[in-house]
Amino acid sequence: MTNPRQSQLDKFKELARELEADEDEAHWDEKLGKLVKVKPKPEKSE
Repeated sequence: MTNPRQSQLDKFKELARELEADEDEAHWDEKLGKLVKVKPKPEKSE
């Protein structure tokens, strides 16, 4: 799988490719939105 002489960065990049990761922020937000549902905080009246 990995060459023992590979740098840590090269190992990380190889693993990211295997996991089909990408750098597209919109794609990241889409995937994150499927995992996390944000509930709005209730408004405080003063």
